[in-house]
Amino acid sequence: MVLSPFEASFAPGLLVCGAALAILPFCDREDSRVRTVMFGICILLCWRYMVWRFTESIPPLALDAETLCAWLFALLEAGTAVSSTLAFVMLSRVRNRSPEADVHADWWKAGEPPQVDVLIATYNEEESILTRTIVGALGIDHPRLRVWVLDDGKRDWLAELCAHKGCGYLRRPDNSHAKAGNINNALAHLGGLERQPDFVVVLDADFVPHAEFVSRALALFHDDSVGLVQTPQHFFNPDPIQANLSIARAYPDEQRFFFDHLMASRDAWGIAFCCGTSSMIRWSGLQAIGGFPTDSVTEDFLVTVRLKARGLRTVYLNERLSEGLAPEGLKEYVTQRGRWCLGLIQIVRGATGPFSKSSLTFMDRVGLIDSFLYWATTFPFRLACFLAPILYWWFGFSMVEATAPEVVAYFVPYFAAVMIALNWTTRGLVVPLLNDVSQMLTMFEIIHAVVLGLLKPKGHKFKVTAKGGQRDRITVQWGMLRRFGLLAAATALGMLLSMLSDYSAAGGAGDGIVVVLFWSFYNLVALGLAMAVCVELPRFRHDERFWTDEQTEIEADGRARRMRVLDISVGGMRVWGTLDLPAGTPVLVRLEEAGEVRATLVGQEEGAMTLHFDEDEATRDRLVRKLYSGRYSGAAPSVSLEKIFRGLQARAAR
Repeated sequence: MVLSPFEASFAPGLLVCGAALAILPFCDREDSRVRTVMFGICILLCWRYMVWRFTESIPPLALDAETLCAWLFALLEAGTAVSSTLAFVMLSRVRNRSPEADVHADWWKAGEPPQVDVLIATYNEEESILTRTIVGALGIDHPRLRVWVLDDGKRDWLAELCAHKGCGYLRRPDNSHAKAGNINNALAHLGGLERQPDFVVVLDADFVPHAEFVSRALALFHDDSVGLVQTPQHFFNPDPIQANLSIARAYPDEQRFFFDHLMASRDAWGIAFCCGTSSMIRWSGLQAIGGFPTDSVTEDFLVTVRLKARGLRTVYLNERLSEGLAPEGLKEYVTQRGRWCLGLIQIVRGATGPFSKSSLTFMDRVGLIDSFLYWATTFPFRLACFLAPILYWWFGFSMVEATAPEVVAYFVPYFAAVMIALNWTTRGLVVPLLNDVSQMLTMFEIIHAVVLGLLKPKGHKFKVTAKGGQRDRITVQWGMLRRFGLLAAATALGMLLSMLSDYSAAGGAGDGIVVVLFWSFYNLVALGLAMAVCVELPRFRHDERFWTDEQTEIEADGRARRMRVLDISVGGMRVWGTLDLPAGTPVLVRLEEAGEVRATLVGQEEGAMTLHFDEDEATRDRLVRKLYSGRYSGAAPSVSLEKIFRGLQARAAR
């Protein structure tokens, strides 16, 4: 059988897929040898593609608009190739410190228990959010524990709440240096106490620690060279992408790749870093570096750099030990990512940048370069990918001068290898269109932050990520929606006019028009999803609900029955089963870890019933500690393509 050039061009990609299907099912995901080979292949295919791009698919450099655009696009693509190469090197290793924490769990028990102080930094959060965090922190299982609320909002009701719950309360006369200044004020107070802490836990106001948080993190301090233990951030509410696309039960939050995989890989190279909340720090190390740095809007990253200069390492314990609120609104989501980017650029431009004369190791410098390239190349290139087809349809500018078989032969094997490698190591976490949407939503803010940070690295205020507030109605982010709408309209109208006038024949793509068409349709789908996210659906956050299938005993009318719980919150639960009793009937629920809870039957339908828990304080505190213990999740634990499709269908129908 004789294959056409187009059919034959798929051979390299099919070879990559076939080899993966034959070999990877028999391999260990944490085996560094397998990961090195797999990501090494990704690197080779990446640079095979880039060599082809610069030698065969762009015109010789000249001073005309089309050539300059083609070269600019290729240079951005090369920047992302360098960034991807560094990321692949990082991902070739992974470290799991849970066995180490198991072995050394009791290292301190031969002597006096170390004093651990928990610092909860707050500015403007609601009472319900802070109450939950305080209750969780007070429930930490450690024999010598103090909990402090650091109030930069100067709220008298919060002082009363802390006194009522039995935790410390600190406020300061000003808000200088934002969160870092707030924590440093608390450190100064702790330094003046008769019993200073041995270790300090830092929590954001919306993060509820599990009971075993201190015992698990403390275990890794058996090594005197460890200055900081970072744990991952998990969330009990959907982020704006999950919520507004109706895929919260099908697609994990956008931070899972970073915290579950990339940070564990960075730890294997010795370059894990502090991410702020949910970290534990050695007190003597904090004293040695003078507290939290205040010369960046991301003070947490700098803590790692300063500790390392003192010979103290940051390590990563990849265990679910706290739950927090993901940004609930799209504006807050974008603001948070912009702050992260700006802070990193400030560090790169500062005294501890990758090319500075500081005491950073070679891998520290590589890690900083990797982070910088992620922000500085990924997002500009993402925008360029939307502009490239538009330039072709309207002006005949071709970013890639190649035939369809050439593009397939060089790009498809690389893309296939990357998708296979990332999805195998992350158990299917990387879904192309959805990953694109998360970058699209922030690309304008990130590009602005990169330029601002490079040109003016100092003098920027810390932007707080707002939590809570009224979100019970549809909110349209018109500014963002217009941007994506203009890109979509320019793409679609350009395609239409080109087809009507046969203008595409003037372009330089040749039979590569097939590639431009695919590219354009892909962009339109991605832009459609981004615009859907910009229409924010109502979110009722009276109580976060957790899906579960545990058994419970319900007593009513003198009889006890075993039933299966469908979902549960601090306010109530749904169970599979019904009672031959009217709404309003009082019932007694027996729950593991929370004991007996009094409730009221609210309603019954379709074989299930809803119960509302009584509103007494002791019951709510017990339920908070039960629900935020790590057994439950408000988001999907893994990707389900079928559920994603159903969720998107439901979203389109709204």
